[in-house]
Amino acid sequence: MTTTTYLDFEKPVAELEGKVEELRRLAATGDSGSITEEVSKLEEKAKQLLRDTYAKLTPWQKTQVARHPERPHFLDYVHALIQDFTPLAGDRAYADDKAILGGLGSFRGRPVMVIGHEKGNDTKSRLRHNFGMAMPDGYRKSIRLMTMAERFNLPIITLVDTSGAYPGVSAEERGQAEAIARSTERCLTLTVPIVSVIIGEGGSGGAVALATADRVIMLEHSIYSVISPEGCSSILWKSSAKAQDAAAAMKITAQDLFQLRVIDSIVAEPVGGAHRNRERAMEDAGDAVDLALTELDQLPPEVLRKTRWDKYLAIGRVGLA
Repeated sequence: MTTTTYLDFEKPVAELEGKVEELRRLAATGDSGSITEEVSKLEEKAKQLLRDTYAKLTPWQKTQVARHPERPHFLDYVHALIQDFTPLAGDRAYADDKAILGGLGSFRGRPVMVIGHEKGNDTKSRLRHNFGMAMPDGYRKSIRLMTMAERFNLPIITLVDTSGAYPGVSAEERGQAEAIARSTERCLTLTVPIVSVIIGEGGSGGAVALATADRVIMLEHSIYSVISPEGCSSILWKSSAKAQDAAAAMKITAQDLFQLRVIDSIVAEPVGGAHRNRERAMEDAGDAVDLALTELDQLPPEVLRKTRWDKYLAIGRVGLA
């Protein structure tokens, strides 16, 4: 897939790829000859520039890539990786939240429960899914689906992509904090495997509620943080203008979090980000999930739960005797 939306730091790449497209159109008119050779040279130059650019992204630039509008979202992954997906709706208490979706399906021959955030891919769908910011009903739905998966001994795959839980008054009135805490607790007490993939943004408790897993996998250019860089900047500097500084200070990248042992593995993205080759990115993420589930299959239920519990108790104790 050829991206049509360039990020700020990709402007030099955009200029080169624009020239390539212009020369291709010129060659198509019949005046080819030396133009074909020039196109090949410019294409290679653009590819090398893209490789060089993405080899040294700053945390803020990774944040921009994680939020790219053409990056694959939950429903894209479901379509690519899950066969016979049957969506399950509602929390059986108040409503069906569209920011968190879930259901039953088959992942590479094994029945699974899949739950995740959906941001939407255009104005209409983004509004319908509330930009992936869930209400309490969404987390109560996730608890219901996790409990169902445990009852039928099904592994759980969660796909995390949210800037955070919805912070509005209506969410607080219905117990947002309690719903997030209960969902996190349900993750910890499960006796079936749970594997989480941070496919874009993993923001605050809204992400942790689905990502307290046996294995937490991050795509190379995704982010995972206690608060958005803009939010952190607003609190510390009373302005969102220092979001870049906040992103660097918070250690929100997959590479930093792997070193801190907050996550378990990183999935390399195609050069230029997952949005440049969506099919390959999703397939590679699927390979990582498959490997994790195969490893977890070997653990008895009680050992699985205790290992998961110990894993989260150990976070923050790195280097302490």
